[in-house]
Amino acid sequence: MGLERWLPGQAMLSAKEPTTPVRLRLALEELGPTFIKLGQLLSTRSDIMPAAYLSELSKLQDGAPPVSAAEIRSLIHQELGATPEQLFASFDDKPLASASIGQAHAATMTDGTEVVVKVRRPGIVSRIDEDLEILQNLAAHASRRWEAAADYNVTGIATEFADTLRAELDYLREGRNAERFAENFASIPDIYVPTIFWATTTSRVLTMERIRGIKVDQIAALDSAGIDRGQVAARAARAAAKMIFEDGLFHADPHPGNLFIQPGGRIALIDFGMVGEINEKLRGQLGTLLFAFTSNDPDKVSSALRTISVTRPAVDSDVLRRDAARFIQLYEGHALREVEIAPLITQMLAILRNHHLQLPREMAMLLKMVLMTEGMGVRLNPEFNLGEILRPYAKALAQDRFSPRNLAERLGKAGWEAAELGMILPEKLRTLIENMDGGVEVHLRAEELEPLVGRVERIGNRLVAGMIAAAFIRGIGELTAADRERLRTWQNPLLGAGLGAAGSLGAYLAWTSRRKKYKGPR
Repeated sequence: MGLERWLPGQAMLSAKEPTTPVRLRLALEELGPTFIKLGQLLSTRSDIMPAAYLSELSKLQDGAPPVSAAEIRSLIHQELGATPEQLFASFDDKPLASASIGQAHAATMTDGTEVVVKVRRPGIVSRIDEDLEILQNLAAHASRRWEAAADYNVTGIATEFADTLRAELDYLREGRNAERFAENFASIPDIYVPTIFWATTTSRVLTMERIRGIKVDQIAALDSAGIDRGQVAARAARAAAKMIFEDGLFHADPHPGNLFIQPGGRIALIDFGMVGEINEKLRGQLGTLLFAFTSNDPDKVSSALRTISVTRPAVDSDVLRRDAARFIQLYEGHALREVEIAPLITQMLAILRNHHLQLPREMAMLLKMVLMTEGMGVRLNPEFNLGEILRPYAKALAQDRFSPRNLAERLGKAGWEAAELGMILPEKLRTLIENMDGGVEVHLRAEELEPLVGRVERIGNRLVAGMIAAAFIRGIGELTAADRERLRTWQNPLLGAGLGAAGSLGAYLAWTSRRKKYKGPR
């Protein structure tokens, strides 16, 4: 209203208001750990979130005030049946880090091995369960009342988030994940996974070998240590490719705090609470998508995008094909090793978002991991190209999708399923016929019937009006066809016919008026 010029502190009042993404980040931070984790998850979902929100939500910090040493010691005693002094040669009461779910403390095993003891915060499970129930209820209400929420499958996102967060609460699962990664990289000396000490590990306490090294984003420290940054970037990319295309198990959160560079350029990974898996179905869909992209066929690309999506909204096939064609033209004539992966993924995700298509959880986590790996590689080496490293793996996957062996396996599986269906089909048909003999009930909501009832009413109104008009015209025709002698006294019968028609018309109008006022079943 322009009144601020009359008030003190005009400069403060006229300062630029925070943007909506900033306000969302601040609100999530104020709501606590569950909502901070939700924002961190959404910051990785380029298929549903605009760029401005992704950038702001990535700033969310998973920090929390430290839990007192007395509470930590009490919890360790409850879980492990002994005090920290009885379990470890040394235990530092001052935490190394304090996050929303757990708190980490440095300790030493009796054999001198340095370890980190992660302890889950007291009461955090009940608080998170309550928050998750609220979120899932909100998602269910939104899906029923908001079309866009149903298109983007917000109930699925809420369920995915709940599963992911509850998995992070279970330190036994994190320990098992770490052992799986250690087994997968046992023959590769360039990648190291810390040891889990199971004797002092439960679902609430995790004891893991302490990793020392330089964080991967500390460029100056890496240079001072004489470490070849380009070699480190290539090793990290090859490790990511192995996880995706060979193991089917990948680290879904490779941010700089989870990667340490040790002497000689060896990469040590920590924090295995969030991992992704690629099953046979998803692997096949990924191979189909890569094959469609390399074939430069818009029809194949659009079909692959719809196949890999977990949502099935009404999609304009022509518009999707046109978007796919424009997407292909940007990279047509370029080898994969010449293509920057991040812009390619970003543009593909923009197409999915525009058509309300949503990726499965594992695929979204996979693309997030690829984007983070390329970003880290470029920081380490400006000439780094992830496409060059991924190219042989992607080519092998696309070719394997249509190899004779793979086709034979798929045909064999399809034949087995067809035979199984043939065995159970007669029983299913018999059950269906028996149920139909007892009568079939059809349940419809009132709002679904409104368009149909309205149309029937309009047709009925026209029929009634037509019948009245036909009767009126016929009466006039019969009168005019009468002989002249009867025409001398035409006034009386014509007057009767007119009054009859007028009465019918009046009754019809009264009937329609009552029908409009009546709100019950029709």
